[in-house]
Amino acid sequence: MPIVTLTSDLNTKDYYLAAVKAAAYSQIPDVKWVDISNHIPPFDMAKAAFVLKNVWKEFPEGTIHIVGVASDWSRETPYAIVKVKGQYFIGTDNGFFSLLFPEDIEVEWIRNLKLNGDEDLSFPTKSIFVSAAAKIASSQELDSFSEGAEGYKRRPLPIPVVEPDNLRGMAIYIDSYGNVITNITRDLFEREVGSKPFNIVVRRGDSDLNKISRTYNEVPQGEKVALFTEEGFLEIAINHGVEGSGGGAADLLGLRENDIIRVEILDD
Repeated sequence: MPIVTLTSDLNTKDYYLAAVKAAAYSQIPDVKWVDISNHIPPFDMAKAAFVLKNVWKEFPEGTIHIVGVASDWSRETPYAIVKVKGQYFIGTDNGFFSLLFPEDIEVEWIRNLKLNGDEDLSFPTKSIFVSAAAKIASSQELDSFSEGAEGYKRRPLPIPVVEPDNLRGMAIYIDSYGNVITNITRDLFEREVGSKPFNIVVRRGDSDLNKISRTYNEVPQGEKVALFTEEGFLEIAINHGVEGSGGGAADLLGLRENDIIRVEILDD
């Protein structure tokens, strides 16, 4: 049974999501459908890439991932399939794939979808991406619906600034718990900070985060905690700080996406 996932900005208010699923159930027998997220902010490729990046490696080989975000077609941004680690990713070649995959990942192949002119370009997630997923799932000859491409387009990622006594990163994602995830990676932190004492300074000037925890429960409920996510990004959270229990880190610390998060590196 083929596994097909969807990451989209379709939300659940309208009929669009149901239409995509209906097309998949009609075209792919015995499909196993997985909604990764359909609440990506409209056209937000970076958010879609971050969400999918944190989960796609958990799926088995042969999984087909549809990405229905910022999917407007043009000659400069064709629809593409990228195969990585035995999995297929269908989306728009507008820089999204470079946000999803690290530069050193081994890409098996990249192919652009062929269009015959009759497709509904107003709803490509349903009319084009699902159709491509069905052809992959049925092992249809790739040349019949796609053609080789040299590579996917690159879109620059915001990277932390490294200074002699500081790391300056930014909040790149706030989850439904109010946890604030930054673009400071574990590798960068360990390389630049190592065993030196440090303070993590957030928007309101709080600087009493000077420890990296392994779990939220290493601090009392309602207290700030810093830890690394499974994918290795520095996260600022409040233990049990969800709405109704005092609020999450984003609310309590006044943090929003794109706000600066600074790690002060102190003298030993």
